[in-house]
Amino acid sequence: MKNKTSINRKSNTGAVERETKVHDKEGDIMAIATRDVISIPPTKPIKDTAKVMMEHEFRRLPVTDPGSGKLLGIVTVMDILDFFGGGKKFNIIEKKYEDNFLAAINEPIKEIMTRDLITLSNKASIGETIETMLDNQLGAIPLVDGDGKLAGIVTERDIALSLAGMAGKETVQDFMSPKVFTTTPGTPLEGACKIMVRNGLRRIPVVGGEADISKAAKKLLGILTSTDVIRFLNAKELFDHLNSNLATDVLKTVISDIMVKDPVTVEPNMTIGELCELFSERNIGGVPVVKNDKVIGIITERDILNAVKRF
Repeated sequence: MKNKTSINRKSNTGAVERETKVHDKEGDIMAIATRDVISIPPTKPIKDTAKVMMEHEFRRLPVTDPGSGKLLGIVTVMDILDFFGGGKKFNIIEKKYEDNFLAAINEPIKEIMTRDLITLSNKASIGETIETMLDNQLGAIPLVDGDGKLAGIVTERDIALSLAGMAGKETVQDFMSPKVFTTTPGTPLEGACKIMVRNGLRRIPVVGGEADISKAAKKLLGILTSTDVIRFLNAKELFDHLNSNLATDVLKTVISDIMVKDPVTVEPNMTIGELCELFSERNIGGVPVVKNDKVIGIITERDILNAVKRF
């Protein structure tokens, strides 16, 4: 409520109001950020967290204090992939629970969440946000207000989709990654998870072909994403049909049973503007680049951010 004295003193009131508006003004990043962010408490079980992710098709969830609303951490699909067999967090299953998969998935999410977060103020600019993402190799940044409470979250996809139809004429070939990590359809899920976690990959093309040509040149058969893995592990049928509690039983599943068999692909001469439109239409964040049915690269939302710096 306004103070009556300052209301009567018009000259001072104007100064105070201008100062308040400047102080409270949000940065332009909030124009594309998600404001109504779904967050979870640190005590939520890993299993239930995975369910929330799949229900809302989220790749990450902020973890907040239920009382104060302050940001405590963040958990991503890559953290859960790491936990299910890709990396160090698998130790929770392997050592603490002696490979008892069903017991381990009821651990609280605070055990695997990232605590040391990079955040930005809700007064940040889009340019500042892009720089911070690229400098720190981040797929998303939580935005906080002056009290440290979660005010929103912005992702690489938010920025890429905001550019649909507006990006320049640079082509996919100019910004794609020519070095492509691939795997084959007979690879066990555990092996695929390790490739993805150790190399920071959210997607991996699945290839096949003649034995006398290099893996990178083989024909694209499908693609496996971190979300596909979590969706598979989260499927009710999986837990209903487990014959034992051993995580290794689950992780032996070959990825041909999980992968997307008809993936979206692009050719190297597609423009970045057209790529942004494709990402928006198909709600995807990365695609293999193919030429003559062979994988020659991969391009993702992060590559688009690099392209943005030249626009």
